[in-house]
Amino acid sequence: MISIQEALDKREGKVKLHGWVYRERKSKQIVFIVLRDSSNIVQCIVKKDIVSEAEWNIAEKILIESAVEIEGEIKEDSRAPTGFEVNVKKLNLISMAEPFPINKDQSTEFLADNRHLWLRSRKMTAIMKVRSTIFGAIHGFFRGKGFYEYQSPMFQSIQCEGGSTLFKLNYFGSEVFLAQTWQLYAEPAIFALEKIYTLAPSFRAEKSKTSRHLTEYWHAEMEVAWEGFLELQDYAEDLIKFVFKKVLEVNKEELKILERDVSKLEPVIKKPFVRMTYTEALDILKKKNKMDVKWGKDLRTVEEDELVKNYDVPLIVTCYPKEVKAFYMKENPDNPKTVLGFDLLAPEGYGEIIGASEREVDLEKLKSKLEAEGEDLENYGFYLDTRKYGSVQHAGFGMGVERLISWICGLDNIKDAIAFPRTPLRYKP
Repeated sequence: MISIQEALDKREGKVKLHGWVYRERKSKQIVFIVLRDSSNIVQCIVKKDIVSEAEWNIAEKILIESAVEIEGEIKEDSRAPTGFEVNVKKLNLISMAEPFPINKDQSTEFLADNRHLWLRSRKMTAIMKVRSTIFGAIHGFFRGKGFYEYQSPMFQSIQCEGGSTLFKLNYFGSEVFLAQTWQLYAEPAIFALEKIYTLAPSFRAEKSKTSRHLTEYWHAEMEVAWEGFLELQDYAEDLIKFVFKKVLEVNKEELKILERDVSKLEPVIKKPFVRMTYTEALDILKKKNKMDVKWGKDLRTVEEDELVKNYDVPLIVTCYPKEVKAFYMKENPDNPKTVLGFDLLAPEGYGEIIGASEREVDLEKLKSKLEAEGEDLENYGFYLDTRKYGSVQHAGFGMGVERLISWICGLDNIKDAIAFPRTPLRYKP
């Protein structure tokens, strides 16, 4: 038994395949079966005068998604979907499917309700393959840089990114939260391991219904000791380039299935990313995009989308006003109104992919910021301890993996970047 792709690579001769009926078309003397497995699809021709009567009866009754084994001869045929067809000599039914509920004209909601079946589509299969490559590339990048994989708890007692987006849980009578990020529990580990990363789910209770948001998503995060703001920007750019290069090497066929314009991805590898300050970004928006944004306001989606229209590579926008950024971001020594943080914005309107900063090491500044946000310092005792015992310069970032997948695959909606998306309106199947 070989895969369909191995049969296509063989090009001619005897093959034995198994898979599922992707398409079927019947006449009195011939049944056309397009067979699929995880590797590809191939057209198979079942002729009444070639197979046994029992096998012909199976072919006449076969339905989409029935599981079968096929033996036959493969040969080139330009009319077939993938350029080859198999003349079937033997047909063995493994499982007869019921009438499949999904056809070409189903609504987005219907497909979401039947996500467990829609995963079998060529589009979703291609996306999941690209997703797998991306996850592997992220691991490969960080391990190649000498990082250790490290995990933080999913149940957390404190907030990091904003109390309004927390999922609150009853933890044996105490209130805890699902992790928004690993960061506050990751920073303590850099004093042991120095360079760490993770790939783990994060949870945000945002009541957002946009095409860019999920309530449960996968987060690629890193923290590094002894390095700062400039090095962090290099890590972010190098990671994105590494992932893109791997996908373009491994997933050419999947990108074709998704009809992704690869020419829009190639500059990400070949050209340096554009780096600018928040203040410079406002000036560009005013001059080139006719958008007048008051200094001190965070950039909204509409402004980010306009800004990236001026470039074909990601933008690293640095030094945002400290009032719009998290308490742990280090104050900019050259301009105390700003922080040493950046957002990496993707071209083509895919928004913020990475949020990053050098971390504040001044214990008193951290306390002041937390108190200003109304937080009880006792709850952050373990975190503040990291600044009392051998604190050093360190930095880190978080990357939303589904946003990266959406961008690389050219998806209209982030919900297609994960097998079973979770949003404010959808928690099943």
